[in-house]
Amino acid sequence: MQLTMYADYSLRLLLHLAMNPDRLVPLTEVSRFHNVSHHHLVKVVQNLVANDLIETFRGKTGGMRLKADATTLRIGDIVRITEPHMNLLECFSEADNTCPLTANCKLKGVLYQARQRFTDTLDEYTLADMLP
Repeated sequence: MQLTMYADYSLRLLLHLAMNPDRLVPLTEVSRFHNVSHHHLVKVVQNLVANDLIETFRGKTGGMRLKADATTLRIGDIVRITEPHMNLLECFSEADNTCPLTANCKLKGVLYQARQRFTDTLDEYTLADMLP
């Protein structure tokens, strides 16, 4: 299983904020530190704000900070927010499935189970658990 860069950037940004809880962190700092496009991070920030995980403040002294509690924010929840469908195969999507094996295929069930175990494992850890 491979997470998208969007999920990766979201996790990096949240970890960066969790490591700096006593100040507002400018987006440019996160962009430079992680060598990630400012434009890509703007989209990530919008999603994290919409999901009440971070809050932003405008202006010269503005920046971002965690709104969610790092000790209760589960990595699995972050991944589910940033990877909404986690379709491992085409057949996971009823709208896009063209696989002729779907009716008799047992692989789909095995992969559903693997995906569930993957997210179950991520749910065992919080953002705070990932801090140095």
